[in-house]
Amino acid sequence: MAEDSASPSSVLPADDVEAINALRKTYDALRTELSRVIVGQSDVVEQLCICLFARGHALLMGVPGLAKTLLISKLAETMSLSFNRIQFTPDLMPMDITGTDILQELPGGKRQFEFAKGPIFANIVLADEINRAPAKTQSALLEAMQERRVTVAGRTYTLDSPFFVLATQNPIEQEGTYPLPEAQLDRFMFMIGVDYPTREEEIEIARTTTGGALPDLTHLLDAEKVLAFQSLVRRVPVPDHIYALAVDLVRRTRPGGEDAPEWLRPLVGWGAGPRAVQFLILGAKARAALQGSYMVRREDLQAVAGPVLRHRVMTTFTAESQGVTSLKVTERLVEELAKES
Repeated sequence: MAEDSASPSSVLPADDVEAINALRKTYDALRTELSRVIVGQSDVVEQLCICLFARGHALLMGVPGLAKTLLISKLAETMSLSFNRIQFTPDLMPMDITGTDILQELPGGKRQFEFAKGPIFANIVLADEINRAPAKTQSALLEAMQERRVTVAGRTYTLDSPFFVLATQNPIEQEGTYPLPEAQLDRFMFMIGVDYPTREEEIEIARTTTGGALPDLTHLLDAEKVLAFQSLVRRVPVPDHIYALAVDLVRRTRPGGEDAPEWLRPLVGWGAGPRAVQFLILGAKARAALQGSYMVRREDLQAVAGPVLRHRVMTTFTAESQGVTSLKVTERLVEELAKES
């Protein structure tokens, strides 16, 4: 792997192969620790960790009561990082997220404005029920998610690193929800579907959550180590044919393009943009490293295609009437591409 002079090196082995082994062991320990309080949801945990180490943001979607908020708060508990939760409501204002200038009285009777930081100033930010707030408030996260900074009253403030937004969303069909703008959705690397547990898992949930208090989790990561692992993931090699597969997959989601299959054109209104290609590659790199692999494989790309593309492929009314979701479209594209190559 290529050297990255900007990466923190003191907390990881100098050899990248040994460093990937260290990341795999940390990931295994993280899953074990989370399993003390979270029953099942192994795919959700994996996808959250992929986002974390790929420097992405994640949007968790599912009905209330599936432990989305608990999972995120417990993930934050395993890290020695600052954590803030923002409960999105219809009356939440942008300044409630970013912060605002407050008039302070100084000795001698003088007054001046001082900036009071909002909850966005944390390493891990939980945006709970993000689609309960209108678009104006949702957009307060845009600059922070893309640029890792916020601008208030003409002044720009840089956010600490690492910075990771984890948002939860209820299905938009529910009362009192607002669809996220496309520009906001595109900032999320993954949309992670959280489904109902199995019968056995639900029995275990009832057993573990109706007794005493949930256990406190061990801190496994600090900011320096997270940044080192993020830099390591960027150095994972990608074969040329994987880059080509990622581009071909994304281009086939665009109904107006020459690469789109005929069956897709009436089902999709518009497809994914170039950012999807970037996130496919970064997600595949992170998954390969978490699996202990020293190079991105085809199965890594296929594994992240669903969470990367499901919120970037917009289906039509025709698709909805036939019960065809964006995830089903993505899965079919992945299958067809795998058969061809």
